[in-house]
Amino acid sequence: MTTHPASIPLVSTIFGLTYLALAVGKVPGLRIDRAGIALVGAATMMAAGVLSMHDAAKAVDYETIVLLFAMMIVVSYLRLSGFFALATDRIAARFAGPYALLAVTITLSGVLSAFLVNDVVCVALTPLVLHLCERLKRPPIPYLVGLATAANVGSVATITGNPQNIIIGSLSQISYLRFAARLAPIAAIGLFLNFIVVALVYRKQLARQVDVAPTNPTSHSPVHRPLLVKSLTVTIVAVVLFFTGAPIALVALAAAGVLMLDRVRPEKVYHSVDWPLLVMFAGLFVVVHAFEVSVVRDWGLERWHALLNSPVVLVSGLSVLLSNLVSNVPAVLLFKPLMEVMPQKELAWLALAMSSTLAGNLTVLGSVANLIVVEAAKRAGTELSFGEYLKVGVPLTILTTLMGVAWLSLTHY
Repeated sequence: MTTHPASIPLVSTIFGLTYLALAVGKVPGLRIDRAGIALVGAATMMAAGVLSMHDAAKAVDYETIVLLFAMMIVVSYLRLSGFFALATDRIAARFAGPYALLAVTITLSGVLSAFLVNDVVCVALTPLVLHLCERLKRPPIPYLVGLATAANVGSVATITGNPQNIIIGSLSQISYLRFAARLAPIAAIGLFLNFIVVALVYRKQLARQVDVAPTNPTSHSPVHRPLLVKSLTVTIVAVVLFFTGAPIALVALAAAGVLMLDRVRPEKVYHSVDWPLLVMFAGLFVVVHAFEVSVVRDWGLERWHALLNSPVVLVSGLSVLLSNLVSNVPAVLLFKPLMEVMPQKELAWLALAMSSTLAGNLTVLGSVANLIVVEAAKRAGTELSFGEYLKVGVPLTILTTLMGVAWLSLTHY
């Protein structure tokens, strides 16, 4: 494909306006969302002749889209089977104390998000955590903050933990096992720091609460046991296959297909799929590819030797900044041209996965998972404000990112 130099200002303008709108999250006077913004940006690139329809189609990483879609299907069946409700009821029965409940909420959110997409985990767990707090007479804010932040921290561990890791896994071709071996320790240490920070920030609210008697663990858990067994079995088999090196997208799609061979009405499953997120991914792939082939190729990135020799610090610093300007998924796609000229590509990709994910904890707007928790809580009558979230988000992001940078810089295996 060839691009005329005259198109560089045009491409830069389209790209800049698209990312500015993504950063704001809307367009004044319109009701368009981030998915629509990405779609309009992609359509404008094609309409302006920057990319042909064929080039645009090739720019979309179909494995990323397939994997994300399939994992949403898998999590949907777990939710419909009653798995998440059953898990939270078991917590209510055994860990009713304020600090024990916080620890288990963070652990459950982090561990599930390590293998299942964190956004979908937050969709499933937020109403259940709110219900737990009501039943156990706990203040909901500490647990909601713990849920959101742990979903981000835990998702660092694997390729299937969050949308940006899915993109990185597809683009970098790092194996699932290798990815987890390098980043799972960061997630584990991060979850411990997560508990410490939340417990310290909300120590007065947690200390004021009086323990209550455990509740009946089965009274609030409608469970479809045959579907529960099937869903858990398929999920566990899929995760095992991920670690064996089987094609991740194919395994996830096969798992979704097996689960759909059931008597559950399909519309219940499709309702749980985040279609706007998939549309945003497709649009961003096109917008970023057009910018890359038309503008970035003339920057001479391969000559930036002084910066490229310190990939962890460089990538992590830029990632934290960009992830909080335009959100972590668009930010990750911006790094693709830089990754291709890095002398230590694997380390650079891992640093990007780590930092872009942990950066999502800085503010409420840092990740989709945060917004899901905040909006679900608001609908239930609990307000988690921007400032309230910052009390935990700022120190936690600084601590975990510095820890992650140190880990990747000092460990070599």
